[in-house]
Amino acid sequence: MKSEHKILRGPCLTEKAAIQQEVDGKIVLKVDPTANKIEIKNAIERMFDVKVKHVHTANVHGKQKRVGRFTGFTNDWKKAYVTLSEGEINFTDQL
Repeated sequence: MKSEHKILRGPCLTEKAAIQQEVDGKIVLKVDPTANKIEIKNAIERMFDVKVKHVHTANVHGKQKRVGRFTGFTNDWKKAYVTLSEGEINFTDQL
């Protein structure tokens, strides 16, 4: 079993994530690409002492980057959209 720190990589700080947090109460996190929804849910509940309602995941493919004449790709990563249960608003204070 993986530890919580290996599953949860950090918050996804984008404008879209901030809007979803204010409107829908969803938290967007960068997670380990090999983690499944159940592992993500258990890691968040243990680490932050909150109740998770839903977890939706999305695989983000790396973009092509160029430095001079050399081309390469950034790493692929996975993000999780986590919906917390009603009354669980103190999540952002712990980030």
